[in-house]
Amino acid sequence: MSDESSPCRLYLITPPRLDDLSAFAESLKAALDAGDVACLQIRLKEGGDDVIRRAAEVLLPLCHARDVAVLMNDRPDLAKKTGCDGVHVGQEDMPYKKARALLGPDAMIGVTCHDSRHLAMIAGEDGADYVAFGAMFPTETKQAPTLADPELLRWWSNVMLIPSVAIGGITVDNCREVVETGTDFIAVSSGVWTHPEGPAAAVKAFNALFEAVYAEAQAAL
Repeated sequence: MSDESSPCRLYLITPPRLDDLSAFAESLKAALDAGDVACLQIRLKEGGDDVIRRAAEVLLPLCHARDVAVLMNDRPDLAKKTGCDGVHVGQEDMPYKKARALLGPDAMIGVTCHDSRHLAMIAGEDGADYVAFGAMFPTETKQAPTLADPELLRWWSNVMLIPSVAIGGITVDNCREVVETGTDFIAVSSGVWTHPEGPAAAVKAFNALFEAVYAEAQAAL
């Protein structure tokens, strides 16, 4: 079962490119200081390993000072070299078991499972710390091979202990249905960084919605 004793939490993902790392660092600080954030995933698709390492060097201290975990996207090797708390791997990346062997027992490792119960159950049996389902909505951040039905999240939350993450195209305006499934985390990229009122306002709005949905669920018990 998912942990119904606490609200859903926010899982931030960086934009796919950072043209101004210093400016993004300031936006990140504002976002993290605006409300509860569980973790940040460093997901940079342009610029190569040096750009990723430099971003990690700047962003990790900001997150860790605020008790926010940092995960590397796709690259267990870079997660290890940069001191990240773990890694998020897709179905085409290093397999979970190899990532675990490289990073050790204490690292956080999440696995993309698209819209598949089968892939999620395999990841769970292997020992993944969370499974990610999506895309929940069409997204401009990446080409999503699948769209996941929110009912998949509801099923997982009702029968499994391993946390779930909903990902893909999620914004403050469209996420209520997803949050109501009982998923543990909502992963957001552009829905925070391109929010019309800024990242800090987005984080506040997400957390207000999480608290409202949680209060409604508790009242219905």
